[in-house]
Amino acid sequence: MARVARTCLRSILKIVNSTLGLVGIAMILYGFWMLRVLQRDMESPSFDDFDSTALWFIYTFLSIGVALCLITCLGHISADSSNGICLSCYMVIIFLLLLLETLVAADILLNSDWEKDLPEDPTGRFHDFREFVESNFDFFKWIAMFIILVQGFSILLAMTLRALGPNNGSKYDIDEEYTSARLPLINPHSQTPPYVVGEPRFSIKNDAWNANK
Repeated sequence: MARVARTCLRSILKIVNSTLGLVGIAMILYGFWMLRVLQRDMESPSFDDFDSTALWFIYTFLSIGVALCLITCLGHISADSSNGICLSCYMVIIFLLLLLETLVAADILLNSDWEKDLPEDPTGRFHDFREFVESNFDFFKWIAMFIILVQGFSILLAMTLRALGPNNGSKYDIDEEYTSARLPLINPHSQTPPYVVGEPRFSIKNDAWNANK
């Protein structure tokens, strides 16, 4: 029963963890799209040159996407191995990510001048992204709530899977299945010699001795 529950938890954790991977892939694709648009704008003669460090928003967007994909890989490895150390690292990383998201959301909601804390973006990509989020605020609000719930559920599943421990029972089951196959090689059954039903051999000698006598 514990093995079935462990298998179900692994599958659910992989499915839930894949959501973070999809978000990361979407952010990476959007980051590459912003780079492509920026490259197209740089080819126009009216575009002013600027330092490469001014692309902080695009680089940050790509970095977050790559980080989410790496976290997804760690979650899949932890779910497959059910190793306590891997699951603990996965839970700590998800918790830190959840805490960082909470701090950023609190700063945006409580601080009206939160944009002044960020460096200037001469590419205009940050301004375009902010307007896109504001125009679809209800949609992004549900997406943010869904991601937070997924992260919390991932921590809960990882804690439960860590409490069950690694799946050592399958190894013993396999050993028991193949024990009978290895037994003839290790301890072959010795065949009992056939028994001959009849008079003992010394009876012939007795008859010959009686005849001579």
